Amino acid sequence: MDVRFHATLRQAVGGRYVDVDWRDGLTVWGFVTQMVERYPALGPSLLDAEGKLARHVHVMVNGRDAPYLVDGMETALHASDKIDVFPAVGGG
Repeated sequence: MDVRFHATLRQAVGGRYVDVDWRDGLTVWGFVTQMVERYPALGPSLLDAEGKLARHVHVMVNGRDAPYLVDGMETALHASDKIDVFPAVGGG
C-alpha cells in the first residue's frame, strides 16, 4: 500500500512515506490506529479529545476523503490503495 504523510505530519513519522503492516480486512480506522500506535507523536495531530479522527485531518483513499466513502472509516483497504494523510492547512 502506498502511504504518504504531508506537511507537519511528516515530522511525526520521520519522512514522507511509511510502511504499513498489511493484513486482510484492514480498514481506514485500523490504519489510523496502527499509525498512532507506531508513531505516538501522531496521536495529538490525528485524534480529537474523544479518540476519533480530528475534523481537520484528511485521510484520503485513492483521492477520496475517507469519512465520505460508503463505509466511512470502516472502509476495507486493499494492498493497491493509495493513502494520503493531510493536516488542515491554513493561510492567506
